[in-house]
Amino acid sequence: MAHTIQGKKQLLTRVRRIKGQAEALERALAEKAECLAILQQIAAIRGAVNGLMSEVLEGHIREHLGATDLSQTQRDRDVDVVVTALRSYLK
Repeated sequence: MAHTIQGKKQLLTRVRRIKGQAEALERALAEKAECLAILQQIAAIRGAVNGLMSEVLEGHIREHLGATDLSQTQRDRDVDVVVTALRSYLK
């Protein structure tokens, strides 16, 4: 997963932002904040997670499926991995 190592700092920044958003949601729920504020926080977290997934998925596709030195068997395996991950994510 060389692509995640190369973008490690940026990915960790995204994860920390998501963590902060989740903590803000927890506080909002504990403090009985307005429903709209809670819904907005949930939507923000979802958007942040989607952005993280998109970035990691793109890196994986470019690094693994875009490689010119892959055999067809390896490419098929990598496609299966991506499809499985997407199915799991979209459930």
